[in-house]
Amino acid sequence: MHPHPLLILVIAIAVVFVLIIRFRINAFLALIIAALTVGTLSPKVAWGDVVPEVTAAFGNVCGNNSGSGGIAIVIAMAAIIGQCLMESGAADKIVRVFVRALGERRAAWSLLISGYVLSVPVFFDTVFYLLVPLARAMRVRTGGNYLLFVMAICAGGAVTHTMVPPTPGPLAMADRLHIDLGVMILVGALIGVPMSLTGMAFCAWSNRRLDIPLRETPGLTLTELEQLAAQDESKLPGFVWSMTPIVLPVLLITANTLAGALQLDPGILGVMRYLGNPNLALLLSAGIALVILARQKGYTLAQLARAVEGSLASAGLIILITAAGGAFGALLVKAEVGATLGAMAQEFGMPLLTLGFLLAALLKIAQGSSTVAMITVSGIMAPLFGAASPGYHPVYLACAIGCGSLVGSWMNDSGFWVYKQMAGLTEVEALRTWTPLLVVLGGAGYLVTEVVSRLLPLI
Repeated sequence: MHPHPLLILVIAIAVVFVLIIRFRINAFLALIIAALTVGTLSPKVAWGDVVPEVTAAFGNVCGNNSGSGGIAIVIAMAAIIGQCLMESGAADKIVRVFVRALGERRAAWSLLISGYVLSVPVFFDTVFYLLVPLARAMRVRTGGNYLLFVMAICAGGAVTHTMVPPTPGPLAMADRLHIDLGVMILVGALIGVPMSLTGMAFCAWSNRRLDIPLRETPGLTLTELEQLAAQDESKLPGFVWSMTPIVLPVLLITANTLAGALQLDPGILGVMRYLGNPNLALLLSAGIALVILARQKGYTLAQLARAVEGSLASAGLIILITAAGGAFGALLVKAEVGATLGAMAQEFGMPLLTLGFLLAALLKIAQGSSTVAMITVSGIMAPLFGAASPGYHPVYLACAIGCGSLVGSWMNDSGFWVYKQMAGLTEVEALRTWTPLLVVLGGAGYLVTEVVSRLLPLI
C-alpha cells in the first residue's frame, strides 16, 4: 500500500527539520535527502527514476528557473556586485546619501521603497543580493537596527514580486485569468502598498524584540566594514557611479519587458532581449562594479581576481542550497502533493478569494516556489471563476492567489536561503523573522483584497 501524498509531505517536512535543526546537517545535504525521500515514497516515481528526477530538477533550477534564465549566473554576478560595492565604499556612499536625504530615523524606508520598486522587473533573490550590502553598510553607519534594515528589503521586494507584472507569476496569472496587463499592474501595485506598510510595522516590532547582531558573512570582515564607514566621504566613489551597478540591470531588464509588451520592431526587440537578459545585465553590472573597485582601490588584476574568488565562494553555497530546494519542491509536485491539496480544498466549497488564497499557501508550503504556486492555482481557479460569476473583477482573484503564495515560506524556498545566508542569520532566526513576515504580508494583502473587491468591484 502506497502512502498518501499528504503523508509524504509530512514526512518530507519532518526530514528537513530534523536533519537541519536537530542534527545540524548542511542544508544542501538535508534538502537532497528530503527530495530522495519523496521520490522513494511516491508511487508516481519509479525507483529507478528517483535519482535522475532529483538531478534533473536540480539542474533545471540552476539553468532555467520559471523563465528567468536560471539562478546560477545571476547569483554569481550579484555576489560579485555586492562584494565590489562593499569593498570600494560604493555601498557606504549610497547609504550616506540616503540617510542624509531621509534622515537617520527613516533610513529603513529607503530600503523598503528600493525593494518595492526594484522587484517589479527583477527577481526578488537578485534584488536582495543587490540591496543587502546597503543594509550592512547602514548598520555600520547608524550603529543599530540591522534586522530592521534587512527585513525592510523583504517587506518591499517580496510584495511586488508576487503582485505586479512583469515578474513571471503575476504575468502568468493575468494570462490565465484573462486580465488586462495594465489593470493587473495597477491593482497589484495599489494593494501592495498597504501590504508593505503592514510588513514594515512587523519589521519594526521584530527589530525591538530580537537582538540580532551584524555577523561575519562571506566577503568583507566587520573590521573592514567599520574602516570603510569611518572614511571621509570625499574618498568614496561618486553617488552616480555607486548606483550604476544596481540601477543598470533594472533598466535593461525593464526595457526588455517593455519592448516585448509594445511589440517593437523585431531588430530592436532582438537587441533588447540580448541586453535585457538577466544574466547579461548582471554580467555588465559586475564589470562596472569591478572597474569602480579597481579605480577606487588601485587594485591590480590579481587583486581583483582575489575579490572575485571570495564572492564566488559565497555564491556557490547559495546556488547549491537553492537548487537543492528546487529539486525538493519538484519531487513534491511529481508526487502530486499539489494536485491532492487542490482537490481537497475545492470539496469544502469555500468562497473563491478564500479558496485561491489558501490553495496558493498550501502549494507554497508544499513545493517552495511562489511562482509555481501562482501559475498552478490560477490554472485551477480560472474555470471555477468563469462558472461562478462572483460579481467582481478577476484581478482580485489573482491578487488573492499572489498573497497566498507568500504564506508558508520555509526551507524549500530559495528566498529563505538567500535571506538567511546573505544576512548572516541562523536557520532558527530566519524562521522567526522571514517566515512570519511573509505570513503578515500575505494575510494583510488578502484582507485588503477582500475589502477592495467589495468596495470597487471594477465590473
